[in-house]
Amino acid sequence: MSRLQEHTTPDLPPPQAQQPARRATRASLVAIRCIAAALVVCGASGALAGDRQVSVSEQVDVAASPTHTWDAIKDFDGWQTWHPAFARTEITQGVGNAHGTVRVLTANDGARFTEELVTYNPTSRLVRYRIIDSPAPITEYVSTLQVKPHKDGSTVVWSSHFKVNEGTTDADAKKAIAGIYRMGLDHLAVVLN
Repeated sequence: MSRLQEHTTPDLPPPQAQQPARRATRASLVAIRCIAAALVVCGASGALAGDRQVSVSEQVDVAASPTHTWDAIKDFDGWQTWHPAFARTEITQGVGNAHGTVRVLTANDGARFTEELVTYNPTSRLVRYRIIDSPAPITEYVSTLQVKPHKDGSTVVWSSHFKVNEGTTDADAKKAIAGIYRMGLDHLAVVLN
């Protein structure tokens, strides 16, 4: 049985204060769509990945406390509330933040990512998940999103490792994944600072 989850992000600024974030988000969405389209039609140009594992890591410092930052991003069924590329989440197995919960995360452009929650640790402020099915030309994708204390607030680190399908270069895959991370992290920096 599936159900659609809708949540609101705690304590976000009023809509008029989010105008610069919206402009940056629109530009980022265009860039991400271009990168994603390039990955889908990417030919065998450049070095092909094969069976090598590729890693991506992006981070952002925000002025909000680790607790406040964690509250904004912690819900596995609510990432559409803080990441501007995502439109909705549907839980298809399990509940909320329980190990083994499966979600279908739908992007604004209609792309669907089926993902399973592997680890949820509120003490370490850490979420780890894996992609089960997606349109991205990658396999064995496992990602970690973690909030760490920082002297002036907190640092959010989003990292992953995966294999790239033949026909796509490591560099193209890394650029696409990093772009998605940057869009979400940069948006957090605007709304939480």
